[in-house]
Amino acid sequence: MWNQPYLETCCRSALHRLLLAGAPGRPPGLKDGPCLERLAAMGLARVRLDGRYELTEAGLDRHAAEVLHGESAAA
Repeated sequence: MWNQPYLETCCRSALHRLLLAGAPGRPPGLKDGPCLERLAAMGLARVRLDGRYELTEAGLDRHAAEVLHGESAAA
């Protein structure tokens, strides 16, 4: 049974862009800002001291489950 909050398509896309950004992270103030804020509130991302967003371990797992459709985050 699925027990995680639903991610809108725009938020799944923001989650993927966050993964693609890697170590530099995503800056605030972009069009996907509301989704990044939502991801941070869900614990899937975090705001660093420099204001940029980065993935959390939970975000990596959620990306693997929803964006990669079950592929391992380590793959």
